[in-house]
Amino acid sequence: MILPLIYCVEDDVGIRELISCALKSGGFEAHAFAMAKPFYEAVNNCKPALVLLDIMLPGEDGLTILGKLKADPALKDIPVIMLTAKSSETDKVSGLEAGADDYITKPFGVMEMLSRIKAVLRRTARQQDMQEDIITVKDVSLDASKRIVTVCGKEVTLTYREFELLMYLMKHESIAVSRDKLMERVWGYEFAGETRTVDMHVKSIRQKLEAVGCTDLIKTVRGVGYKI
Repeated sequence: MILPLIYCVEDDVGIRELISCALKSGGFEAHAFAMAKPFYEAVNNCKPALVLLDIMLPGEDGLTILGKLKADPALKDIPVIMLTAKSSETDKVSGLEAGADDYITKPFGVMEMLSRIKAVLRRTARQQDMQEDIITVKDVSLDASKRIVTVCGKEVTLTYREFELLMYLMKHESIAVSRDKLMERVWGYEFAGETRTVDMHVKSIRQKLEAVGCTDLIKTVRGVGYKI
């Protein structure tokens, strides 16, 4: 079983070792760092599920590291919990406004830390699921959970199969998908050689999209099928 990977950046060796042991006993894989440089090398090589980040560090402080993570498109979605001995409201607000997901003030209990980590992981997992439900290509937005398709804010009414067909093509943007593959994935069965059903549904989707100003979203790939 693959354990969730958590990075901890903490310069105090005693606290660092305590956190590492607690994370491992709590069902996580843990890698700990004393300062920014080895942490940057690790995070660019392997993204963790979460980062525990101390504010007071030698060299670059935790807020500077946090700012760099949030400014990097490849790393900005990693959830971060700040660790610090400071307990003032100003320090907490600074971390949260910089993009931290939570804040733990030292000294803290191991059970509290593990509880907060699990809560942040659950929350960010839900947020990621919600983001994955919405697919956007050009001016077309498809909300899989609400089953709504809009073009520049104008809703387009599709049948069940039309919606499933458009969603499959949008999820596989730029990939040419054969008619047989669409029959298998959208209709749920293999029907080799049958093209009329797929073609009719694509034609209908195109007409409905064109009615609200969206043209050429679904392209025909000669001898293969269709692609977004």
